[in-house]
Amino acid sequence: MQPKAALPFSATMRPIINTLQAPLLAILGAVLIGAVIMLITGHNPLEAYWAMLEGAVGGQNLASTLSRAAPIVGMGLTAAVAFRAGFFNLGGEGQLVLGALTAALVAIYIPLPAPLLMLVAFVAAALVAGLYAWLAAFFQFRFNVPLLISTLLMNYPARFFASYLTTHPFRDVPSGMAQTYMVPAAVNLPPLSQDGRLHAGIFITLGLALLAAFIINRTVVGYEMRMAGLNANFVRYGGVDLRRLSYRVMFTSGAIAGIVGAIEVLGVHQRYIDDALTSPLYAWVGLMTALLSGSNPLGVLLAGLFFSAVQTGGFALERATEVPRELSRVLQALIILLVAARQRFHFGDGGAEESKE
Repeated sequence: MQPKAALPFSATMRPIINTLQAPLLAILGAVLIGAVIMLITGHNPLEAYWAMLEGAVGGQNLASTLSRAAPIVGMGLTAAVAFRAGFFNLGGEGQLVLGALTAALVAIYIPLPAPLLMLVAFVAAALVAGLYAWLAAFFQFRFNVPLLISTLLMNYPARFFASYLTTHPFRDVPSGMAQTYMVPAAVNLPPLSQDGRLHAGIFITLGLALLAAFIINRTVVGYEMRMAGLNANFVRYGGVDLRRLSYRVMFTSGAIAGIVGAIEVLGVHQRYIDDALTSPLYAWVGLMTALLSGSNPLGVLLAGLFFSAVQTGGFALERATEVPRELSRVLQALIILLVAARQRFHFGDGGAEESKE
């Protein structure tokens, strides 16, 4: 037998180029549109973008960008795991809140040695948030409620329930705020910077992304997820139990959100603070990272870092120039719109030929 000829370098790189093409074109398009907006309003786009870059990675700002990227990447994985299997999980915000509150209450009220208590807090957060997401899958198969609707609406009872608990039975009354008592200092995640903004939670988030990538690409369950995302009827014909797969995927997706909540409580706030995890819109920015990355767990890492840099740089933009930081939100929205347009119109693939319905 003759040895198989090696593939040309261009053929080897083509899948990678095709994967990166859409997000890079979307980012470039958003940057150009943002520059046009600034020119129209009388601002210097080069000066503004340089201020954003300095504000994102310059000096101590890099620690803030990495710290902010941890919950964004985590919530991106929450959405990406479900999307990859063809399921919708828009309930990341509620799952994040329940996981964070559970981790705080476990750390405060359960008497265990610190290392074991930290582990129990993470496991409890994952279980509570995972079961809450699992409940949405149960509603779909038991009562025919679409996941898109149930997961979105389930954000509200989760948020209001957590708000009630932190306002009344578990409130730190002397603080005068809607928040729990501080968790024991020994349970906090180790800081990685002197100011405490960067903590060991980034390694947990990185581990979640690597584990998700391995499961999706190297296991039987991951193969079923990928095939279900491409064609659910084909997978059903092949003997895969979609109901069981849905329960597994939704539980896993919610559990990731719960772990992210525990990371924020034990690594950043050292307590649960009402609205502290919902005001920054981590769940919705995470949803954008999943869309930008095509629900690729490793792509979520890069997209999450990018969006975190845009947000952190937006604050510096407002301080250093007269351009409001809302420009960073405009850029994020433009990127997602262009990614969506890339799915509808194949620009970059040899013309603007409209995709087939």
